[in-house]
Amino acid sequence: MSWAAVPAANEQEAIDPMTAKQLRAFIAVAQTLSFAQACERVHLSQSALSLTIKALEDSLGGRLFSRTTRHVRLTPEGEALLPLARRLMADWDNVEDELRQRFTLQQGRVAMAAMPSFAGNLLPALLRDFRHRYPDINVTVNDVINEQVIEMVQDGYVELGIAFEPAPSTSLQFTPLYLDRFVAVVPADSALAGRQELDWRQLLEHPFITLQRPSAVRLMLEQHLKEWHLTLPVAFESHQLATVGRMVGAGLGVSVVPALCIGQMNELGARCVPLHDPVIERQVGILTRTEHELSVAAQALFDTLLASSMLSPQPTDLPGG
Repeated sequence: MSWAAVPAANEQEAIDPMTAKQLRAFIAVAQTLSFAQACERVHLSQSALSLTIKALEDSLGGRLFSRTTRHVRLTPEGEALLPLARRLMADWDNVEDELRQRFTLQQGRVAMAAMPSFAGNLLPALLRDFRHRYPDINVTVNDVINEQVIEMVQDGYVELGIAFEPAPSTSLQFTPLYLDRFVAVVPADSALAGRQELDWRQLLEHPFITLQRPSAVRLMLEQHLKEWHLTLPVAFESHQLATVGRMVGAGLGVSVVPALCIGQMNELGARCVPLHDPVIERQVGILTRTEHELSVAAQALFDTLLASSMLSPQPTDLPGG
C-alpha cells in the first residue's frame, strides 16, 4: 500500500504580503461600496481592481467583501480592516511626503562640528547664505576643538566636520577649503602693531598667551617651533580663542592664531601681523566619513562650504604675506 506525501500546513505555498496599492484599492471599494466608483478613484479598470482585491484577500486568508449582482458589503473582517488600512495609508503618505521634502530640501536636518576658529569667524556668514537658500533645513553646530571634530565625524555623531587636515592614518575623507597661515596677535596700542611683519624671535621676546593642550593649534605651534629650537614663553593659557584675544587686547602679552581669526581679534582690541621664520600654515577643510553617502541636506551644506572657499582668508591676503 502506497502513501502520498501530504504537505504540512506550514509548508503551504507562500503568499505575497499586502501592498500599499492593494490597501488603497480596498479603501476605495469600502468607502464607495461600488467597484465602478472605486475604479475611478484608483484609476484601474474593473477587472484590474477585482484582481487587486482578490490578491489582498488571498494574502490575508479570507473575504473582505460580500458581493452580489446588486450590492457590495464589507464582511466583519473587512470592517475590522478598514480603520487599520486608513491609518496605515495615512502613515505611508506622511512618510512619502516627508522623504519627498527631504529630497527637495524643503525639510531636513544636518549636524556638523567645527573648530572654534572657524565656527566663530567664517561659519556664521556661510550659514546665513545656506539659510537663505534652504530656509527649512535645520543645522546643528558643535563648536569643539579640532580633535573632537575628528572624533565626532569618525563616530558618526555628525556628517560634516571643519578642521585642520588630519594625519594620513585617519580613516576620513578630507576636502581642502583653503590654506591658512598663522599670524601674530599683538596689543593694538603696542609698537608691534605698526610692524609690516614679525619674525618669531621678535614675537617671543614678549609674554605669550596660548590655548591650553590638547588644542591642535598649541601642539602644532610647539612642534614647528621645536624644529627651529624655539619655545613658547607661556604666561597665560585659556581654552577659548576669544579669551586669548581679550587678554592680548588688554596688554597682557602676545599670541598666535590662524589667519581666519583676524576679524575676531580686531573686534577684541588686538591686531594681527604676518609672521615668518618660520612660516606656519596648514590646510583647513571638510571632513566626512569615507565611503559614507551624505544626506541630501548635508550634501547641500557641503556644496555651500566648498563654493565659499575662494572667499576664505588666504595667506597672500595678509599685509606682508
